[in-house]
Order: sequence, then structure tokens, then C-alpha cells
Amino acid sequence: MRVMQAKEFGGPEVLAVTEAPDPVAGPGEVVVRVAAADVMFLDTTIRSGWAVNFFPVEPPFVPGGAVAGTVEAVGPGVDAEWIGKRVATPTAASGIGGGLPIGGYAERALAKAATLAVVPDELSFVQAAALAHDGRTALAVADHAVIVPGQWVLITAAAGGLGTLLIQLARAAGARVIAAARGEAKLALAQRLGAHEVVDYSQPDWAEQVRDRTGGVQVVLDGAGGEIGRAALTAIEPGGQLIAYGNSAGGFAAVDAETAAAQGITLVSLFEIATPDTDWSALHDRAQAAAAAGDLEVVIGQTFPLEEAAAAHAAIGSRAAVGRTILTV
Repeated sequence: MRVMQAKEFGGPEVLAVTEAPDPVAGPGEVVVRVAAADVMFLDTTIRSGWAVNFFPVEPPFVPGGAVAGTVEAVGPGVDAEWIGKRVATPTAASGIGGGLPIGGYAERALAKAATLAVVPDELSFVQAAALAHDGRTALAVADHAVIVPGQWVLITAAAGGLGTLLIQLARAAGARVIAAARGEAKLALAQRLGAHEVVDYSQPDWAEQVRDRTGGVQVVLDGAGGEIGRAALTAIEPGGQLIAYGNSAGGFAAVDAETAAAQGITLVSLFEIATPDTDWSALHDRAQAAAAAGDLEVVIGQTFPLEEAAAAHAAIGSRAAVGRTILTV
């Protein structure tokens, strides 16, 4: 079978199509004939070699932590009725709070039967792949935030895969949404999805603009991290909360916990949301059901064939990508 392999650590150019043996399902596993593979910002970080302290992969390896496709074979202990079903799933190696997001950029991928979600007929494989990570994470973040109608909610990285879902979830909860992103195209997308206000965080006074327009927000959903997340803290009213779930701006938010505590601001990390008690399968099913019913738009900004994975990584790295980026197989 064809796989897209990172031959070494480096830029997008280290990705190359190669041949690999078909995977064989072990106990509790299935083989999925991949139709679409999710491409995350994290994939680009791992490929570059910057994340080896957190994700100890060694080249050569096949990136990709989630896929959608059709179950082709099952391993020992797995019901044969799965064969032929349309599914979306993390790869067998992947896992929230552990594991490695690898194995997805391929014509066939291994997955655990326990993580399979049947894809509703109303959803395409591309949509299903886009929801495999972002759908469940967006719902986990929104549920934890306990958004109250009328609150101002600031969403950073608002035009990304998670951000576009969170805009919609916050609006559905009755919040007033101010979306922060970079560039006119991303801000226009955030407005189309329902943001009441938008602000460009490439401007040095962007957090001050947020305060001026809202009088101070009650909730920050931070998908950017880094200095953007730190600046977002200054826009929160005393007694508010900041949930940090992303690091596209370079690491999670550089927030001083003592400063936040002195202002009565609650800081929540993704690791506090991703607990052993989190029912990720139920969250995944909820996200798919909402999308299938038309209650949640899945924004696919760009798709690339498997052999153009390097171009997909380049688009994400240049910050040109909007919504979710997907490889089609």
C-alpha cells in the first residue's frame, strides 16, 4: 500500500510517498481502508522534530492521528459485523493524554475497535475525518466552560478547525462571541459563522480592542496559546475563566498563574479537561450527530490528495489554512 512517510525531521519536503506492507489487525483492532485523513498543526510540529520531548517518534514514520473510511478487516475478538461499515476513528497508535498521532497518512490504517464511530450517511468521509479530533474536543471545551447566555466569549485561533466549531457552540449557548484571528479572510469566516465582533490579533493593541468593544469578557477559549493567550488574559473580567486548549502560536498560553489568581480568574488546561473520566466516544457521537442534523457546520478549508501531504503541511505552516485540512486517499 501507499503511505506518506516522514523520512527524517525537517520541513514539509521530508514527506514522501512510499510503499509499505498492508497492516494486519491484532486483538481488538481493525484495518480501515482510508478515504480521508485529518491533518493537524501538531502533525507539522512532530514532522519538524520540535515535539520529540512530548511525542518520541523516530523517522521514518507515517504521520496522522485520525482517519475516516471503511472497515476492511477485523482482528481477534472483534465482531465481524464491523466489516464494510463507514467509520471515523483515531489511529491505533493515537490517544488523548498518551500515544502517538501516527499511522493515518496511508491507504490503510490500524484502529482500535473501541474507538470506532459509525459515520452517519449524511456526512462525507472528509467531514467525518475533520470531526474525529476537533468535534469531540470542541464539545469537551464548551461543556467545561459552562457558557451562560449573554456572556462575552473570546475565541482565539477562531478560524481554525476547533475555533470554527466553538464559535457555533458558543452562539448556540446564547453567548456574545468576539473572535480573534489573523487576516481579513479568517475574520470574514468567523463573522459568517456567527461571531458578533472580530479582531485581528496581528495588531499590537488587539486585546485592548477586545476590552473596548466588550467591556471585558467572561470566558476565553484559547486555541492560539503563546503570547496571544497571555494577551487574552488581560481582556478577562475579574472572576472570569481562560481555557487553554491550543498552541498554534508557539506553546500553550504564557500565563502567570499568580497574576490570574489575584484577579479571580480561573485557568483551565486541556489536560484538566482530558481526564480518565472523559467519555470521548460519546462526545464524538454527539459531534457527528450535530453535524449530520445540520446544527454544526464542519468547515473544510482545503483538501489535498495523499501524495500532496507536503503542500498540506506547508499551508498550515504558513498560516494560510482555514478550517480543517484533510488528505483524501
